[in-house]
Amino acid sequence: MVRSCEQEIPAWVYVGTLLFFLHFHSVTVSGAALKQEAALDNAATVLNHSMSLVQRMETLLTMGNGSDVTLRVQTINTDEVKVIQAHSLVLTLQSDVFEELLLTRNSSALVLREAPECAAVFDKFVRYLYCGDISVRLDQAISLHKLASKYHVWGLQQGLTQYMTQHLSSDSPTGHVVGWYNYALQIGDMTLRDSCLQYLSWNLSSVLQSGEWGSISEDLLLSLLQRSDLILQSELELYEALEGWINQNQPVSTTVETALRAVRYGMIPPQHLFRLQKQSALMQKYYETIRDLLYLAFQFHSASPIQLAKYFDVNCSIFTPRNYLSSSWGSPWVINNPTRDDRSFSFQTQLGPSGHDSSKRVTWNALFSPRWLPLSARSTYTELGAMQPTRTDGGRPRIIVTPATSSPDFAGVSFQKTVIVMARQQGKVVVRHVYNFHQSTEEAGDFLMDADLQRRASEYLIDSSLYLHIVIKPLYHTLLVARK
Repeated sequence: MVRSCEQEIPAWVYVGTLLFFLHFHSVTVSGAALKQEAALDNAATVLNHSMSLVQRMETLLTMGNGSDVTLRVQTINTDEVKVIQAHSLVLTLQSDVFEELLLTRNSSALVLREAPECAAVFDKFVRYLYCGDISVRLDQAISLHKLASKYHVWGLQQGLTQYMTQHLSSDSPTGHVVGWYNYALQIGDMTLRDSCLQYLSWNLSSVLQSGEWGSISEDLLLSLLQRSDLILQSELELYEALEGWINQNQPVSTTVETALRAVRYGMIPPQHLFRLQKQSALMQKYYETIRDLLYLAFQFHSASPIQLAKYFDVNCSIFTPRNYLSSSWGSPWVINNPTRDDRSFSFQTQLGPSGHDSSKRVTWNALFSPRWLPLSARSTYTELGAMQPTRTDGGRPRIIVTPATSSPDFAGVSFQKTVIVMARQQGKVVVRHVYNFHQSTEEAGDFLMDADLQRRASEYLIDSSLYLHIVIKPLYHTLLVARK
């Protein structure tokens, strides 16, 4: 009986040939690209069967054909053991850690001890080593990242870091951003840490309403409270959320005192401060800790900022607004078909957060231009009066926010303008970018510099519209004068 060639080839030769081709095909990318170019230059046709090879590799792992090592994955502190038939050549090609472990083993079995969450996804991890792709759920990202880091599979590690930074807005039952932040802090991944912290800061209102808020650590809580770039409805919303966090977590008194002193009471209207003094059990308990701040806040609300600056230092956080979304501080602006033409928009804000200025309003004019060109790039006239054409597609989006009129009330007050750009990510509307510019400059120089608004599927657009929110923040640092 004649046997097929495939049956006659020993399994270890078959595995080695497949793996050599896979390694050569996937690792020498630049070399392959050069060879492909040469082949095309010679009018040759390139046949790509790499997907078929990946399928055969997956079958090889599933069936265990030609296996020369048994991975015994033992879950720490349990009797549970997961057995995987593997191939030394695959493991050593993908991981120098596996290479060293295989060189020092005493038998055909390699015992690996893993935490329960890592042991649960170890088969997915091994499959990645064979096939180069992996399906990831939000609750598996950290475990897989730990395995990739432990066994030095750097491509997978980088891919998982990118996955986490791109899925911060995904919905999960209990939330995942805080857990990813804590993990990034633990392993020293500053890129992931900063991405998580920025997401929490820019989307704080939705975080405060979620179950994830209660899981925030003390250090993360205090870090957030120090920031001026928080985006939320109001300072009152932050205080009430802080009170809920303290009631849930029952931290030590020093943590409560530090947190309460980070609240910017000057940004809370006096009528709400009066109510909190009578109705907030937390404020009543720790009143002596923050009495000086409350006294300063009431003084701030009862006198003009100019008078206050004669006797107090107004260049401190209690008088510095965050990015508040309530109508007193700014307005949303939805621009349909933003590439069509210039748009203008008017809105009103309070002159300042001081109760003394609560009845004074400022009207603001906002101008959006999708293809603004600097003067140096605009059309010019020749000596004969003919206009020289210039490229109209070379402009960039521009936004200008200016007060409609000047007023003596503006004396000693500068205005920081914040333009918040919203986007839809994983089905949720979140903050995509934040631009800040001051009264001395009319516009944000880098506004939407990298945005492709021409493309309907642009990540900066929601249903073909540009969703903005403009926040006006009065700042009093210019009022510093010599005290009498």
